Amino acid sequence: MAEVVQKSQEKIPEQDFQENIIFLQPIIGYGVARVLDSSHQNFTKGDLIWGLINWEEYSLIKDTTSLIKIQHTNVPLSYYTGILGMPGMTAYVGFYEICSPKKGDTVFVSAASGAVGQLVGQFAKLFGCYVVGSAGSKEKVDLLKNKFGFDEAFNYKEEQDLDAALKRYFPNGIDIYFENVGGKMLEEVLRNMRLHGRIAVCGMISQYNLDQSEGTRNLFLLVARSIRMEGFLVFHHYHKYPKFLEMVLPLIHEGKIAYVEDTVEGLENAPAALIGLYKGTNVGKQVVTIAHE
Repeated sequence: MAEVVQKSQEKIPEQDFQENIIFLQPIIGYGVARVLDSSHQNFTKGDLIWGLINWEEYSLIKDTTSLIKIQHTNVPLSYYTGILGMPGMTAYVGFYEICSPKKGDTVFVSAASGAVGQLVGQFAKLFGCYVVGSAGSKEKVDLLKNKFGFDEAFNYKEEQDLDAALKRYFPNGIDIYFENVGGKMLEEVLRNMRLHGRIAVCGMISQYNLDQSEGTRNLFLLVARSIRMEGFLVFHHYHKYPKFLEMVLPLIHEGKIAYVEDTVEGLENAPAALIGLYKGTNVGKQVVTIAHE
C-alpha cells in the first residue's frame, strides 16, 4: 500500500493508480453455517445451511443461489462439507451419471484418498466393481485398502513406470477412470483403457500450479478405442440432490460407507490447512472448525 500512496503523490494517471490497488476479500469456500437473521423467504433464524460462504466468523450473504437448507441433523454437521455436500455430490454424479457403471467393471480412481476419490471407490465397490486407487503416501494407500475397501491401491510416487503399474493391477484394461490428476497419469491411463471405456474428468490437480498446462499425449486412443471422456461441474447437477440423499443417508446410518475428515481448529489455522491440501498432507476431507454447536 505504501507503494500505491507514493505513486499517487507523483500524480500518476488514475487508471494506472487503480491497477495497483489490491482489494482484499475473504476467501470463498463450502461450509456449514447457522442463520442468525434473514429477510429471505426461504431461510429463517436458526436454520442450518450449507453452501458457498466466506472464510469468516460472520457473513452477510446476499446471493443465496448456492445455499441448501440442512434437513437431516442426525449426522455430524461437518458431513455437509464433504460426504453430504459438494464432494459427495461430485462422486455421485461422476460415477453414476457420467461413467454409467456396469457390475463387474474395472475402475481406477486417482487421488483416491481425497474427499471425492474415497467415495467414488466405495460407490464402485457397492455397485459390484473391481476398484484400484492411487495416492501419494503409504498411509493413504493403507487407508484405501483397509478403511475404504478398495481391492488394491498403490503409491504413485514409488512407481517409476506408471504404465507398468497400471498393467499390473489391470491386466485386462480399465473400464472406468475417475480423473482427479491429469498430466502423466492421464496419458498412461489412456494407454490402458478398454474398448468403450468411460472417463469422468473431475479435476486435474497436477496442472493447477503450473505456469503453463502440460499437453496430453495418447488422445487418439479416445477414437481408436471408442472411449468417452467427459468433464463436468457439479453445480449443474444440484437438482439431483434429493435423490442423492435418498441413496447416501441409509449407507451412512447402516455403516456401509466409511468417511474420513482431516480437521483443524480455528480460522487462524485455515491458511496452513489450505497449503497442506495442495501438498497432499491431508487425509480425507479438509475441514476447518470455527465454532461448535
